Amino acid sequence: MQRPEPQEFARVLSSMCTEPHPAARAAAERFLATNPGDPGTYGTVADLEREAVDLLGEVTRLPDPTGYVTSGGTEANIQAIRIARNRTRDAVDRPNVVVPDHAHFSFSKAADLLSVELRRAPLDEDYRADLDAMAALVDADTVGVVGVAGSTEYGRVDPIPDLAALAEEADALFHVDAAWGGFALPFTEYAWDFADAAVDTMTIDPHKLGQAAIPAGGLLARSSALFDTLAVDTPYLESTGQVTLTGTRSGAGVASAVAAMRELWADGYRTEYERAQALAEWFADELRERGYDVVDPTLPLVAAALPEATIGTLREAGWRLSKTGSGEARVVVMPHVTRGALTSVLADLDRLG
Repeated sequence: MQRPEPQEFARVLSSMCTEPHPAARAAAERFLATNPGDPGTYGTVADLEREAVDLLGEVTRLPDPTGYVTSGGTEANIQAIRIARNRTRDAVDRPNVVVPDHAHFSFSKAADLLSVELRRAPLDEDYRADLDAMAALVDADTVGVVGVAGSTEYGRVDPIPDLAALAEEADALFHVDAAWGGFALPFTEYAWDFADAAVDTMTIDPHKLGQAAIPAGGLLARSSALFDTLAVDTPYLESTGQVTLTGTRSGAGVASAVAAMRELWADGYRTEYERAQALAEWFADELRERGYDVVDPTLPLVAAALPEATIGTLREAGWRLSKTGSGEARVVVMPHVTRGALTSVLADLDRLG
């Protein structure tokens, strides 16, 4: 029987994950069988997780960070909503969380799992959270407000300081989902992190632009007291409590995240962001010259209104290409996406046209 091989990245255009950095791959293999969910037994990987959180704190400008390495953005977002609900459990009977319409589908999962009402506000003309629309949905039962820093469809960054002020006024937790954008935004002028605004919790994933191996998400909080709302007793472990959603976790993601950040923060990530952003802008210009409507790439993500039949033909040619909810082709310029690949896409478009 032929051995199955993983998907090659050469023609993957829409993924928000990428090939891990070689150091991250090697670290993942070394720590594959360790379990940071049992820090009393696996002390080395527990130390590495603390280093991972400290490094993520540097990326997001949080001086004394608390958090852990999750399985990905979905887990981190669920946990943030769980914190928002639990911290007000004795005061609010019918909790709701207000999110912009482009919030990741993981928030729908969180709402369903946690019996929290999810209120989605429409976006403004630039595909960002509309502050007035968000404010209109906030009431006395609002336990959380969410902003997105690098949306999955258009790469947009919401007005994070304004949303933080809205959450503060409502006495609600303010969570920022920077799962994808978090390793690009430090090299931009956007206000998005813990130093820019009164952010309570944040999702930021090393296994996306951070170039760690999957699974290596991240959840950070400004205060350890927020995580106390999640704590459960662990009587048969050496550690006395646990705040994570999953129990047993592979140390591969933890070690991989640390290895990638040691290698790349900050100059390596800056160089990659600048390469990717320039490439996204070039590709957007090339598509415009061919007559396609393109959403301006404010981060390295290009959304273009290609005909549905053309998208289908590109897929048949082997390009792994997804669409936005509105039907635009969506190209995420990850580290594995090269100018040569995008030149080939353009050649296929010219040939097909």
